[in-house]
Amino acid sequence: MDCRRRGRGDGACRADGALAKDCPYTPVPGSAERKAIMDALREPVMAELKQRVIFVVKQLKVCGNWAFIEADPKQPGGRPVDWNIGAYADAVADDMCGGYVHALLVKSDGRWRVREQVICATDVPWVDWAQQFGAPTALFPQFD
Repeated sequence: MDCRRRGRGDGACRADGALAKDCPYTPVPGSAERKAIMDALREPVMAELKQRVIFVVKQLKVCGNWAFIEADPKQPGGRPVDWNIGAYADAVADDMCGGYVHALLVKSDGRWRVREQVICATDVPWVDWAQQFGAPTALFPQFD
């Protein structure tokens, strides 16, 4: 959502073109924006897991040109991924795999690109992503 293109000149427009009140938001399932974000994440995750994946989205937040995703990777059809393929077999065997994908994406030149991704985290991988990458803090889950 680029408020500059919508003729907003009332100060409600952030520097990156997003309406301040629209940050963060979750793209609607089935929308072109959501598909573009998930497809950008799918390729590197499939390469790392060495199998085709779909995602069960736990969280997807967008603010300006940034997106944060927490998702459960599944095989097409909804079966669990085979963690014995690829690099995570030992982590799963040792109960050291949270089973989720966490990712930070940035949109540049009209395309979403993965800036950082973590598969199988047992901690909170995004805790410093706002500071490290300059992403809006509103994207990330907050702790009390």
